[in-house]
Amino acid sequence: MEKHTQCVHSGSIPDRVFGGLNSPIYTSSAFEYIDSGGVYPRYFNTPNQRAVVDKLCALENAQAGLVFSSVMAAISTVILALAGSGDHVVLQHDIYGGTHHFAMADFQRLGIEFTFVANPVEAFEGALRSNTRIVYIETPSNPLLGITDIAAVARLAAARGVVSVIDNTFASPINQTPIDLGIDVVAHSGTKYLGGHSDICCGAVLSSTQLIASIRASAANLGGSLNADSCYLLERSMQTLALRVDKQNRNAMAVAGFLQEHGRVARVYYPGIESHDGHEIAARQMKGFGGMLSFELDETRLSPERFVRSLELITPAISLGGVETTICAPAETSHAKLSARERADMGITDGLFRLSVGIEDVQDLIADLGQALG
Repeated sequence: MEKHTQCVHSGSIPDRVFGGLNSPIYTSSAFEYIDSGGVYPRYFNTPNQRAVVDKLCALENAQAGLVFSSVMAAISTVILALAGSGDHVVLQHDIYGGTHHFAMADFQRLGIEFTFVANPVEAFEGALRSNTRIVYIETPSNPLLGITDIAAVARLAAARGVVSVIDNTFASPINQTPIDLGIDVVAHSGTKYLGGHSDICCGAVLSSTQLIASIRASAANLGGSLNADSCYLLERSMQTLALRVDKQNRNAMAVAGFLQEHGRVARVYYPGIESHDGHEIAARQMKGFGGMLSFELDETRLSPERFVRSLELITPAISLGGVETTICAPAETSHAKLSARERADMGITDGLFRLSVGIEDVQDLIADLGQALG
């Protein structure tokens, strides 16, 4: 099936009792165990958990997966399942602030060595050691929309016997399917595009049956499972994922073009514009360029606080990927836990704004940005 059809039909649980079109919600935390194999929410095997995973596996072309209560539960479980004391992890430098903070705050205490590197595959190659167990990337990255060559990193990791992991949140499986490019493990913040309505907190991991078996064992111990009601909301939301992302792709391209021409905008970060450093790679590995973009104000002409307080339609809010357009300053939100020096090293200035473009009429979005920019 194609993506739009997979979004609607894959993973759905037939209602054999009343013939309802939606998957029933199985709220039980206790299930009969004889002949059932031991169904339990913390074991990541309830009917609603499996329904979500089956839909995601279809969309990501994965064999198996797990759905979590947050993306950090997902990411931390993957890393702790695959690396331990004495092992080494190579991470892309410009990644989600929560992942960066996890490495900085906990890896040393756990005895895990780590190295942050720039996006080019040569940087990853130079950082690999004999004890490297994981190569971790995020593309497009948060918040500067940096592009990493997925296939090149996957080939490098495979050649060295290292597990490759990607955070595919910004792209979504509608725009990018990393497993097809050789990646071993795909992670998502389901709070964002998968959920899409700013009302669910969840995460997901997709991979091979073998790797998921290893990750599941740690997941059961760490306990980051998702309840049935949230699984149902996530499954329902993914039915419109392709429709939403297609619209957000188009809107973001138009908004990026507008901002690029505005005199009070110093720089626009969006892989869909030809001036973006990673445009050629993005065009090769993505089916659409996504609904996320970032831009820097010319602070000599407009203060960041005045700009963001002047917006009328676009809401300053944490998180992203919803049907409504939101904006945030990464220095104050997603990357606030980083030191000022760490943010500076990543290119995150006080005048940088991350824009999550929604599904509204794009002319209304452009009008609001225009009046706030002045």
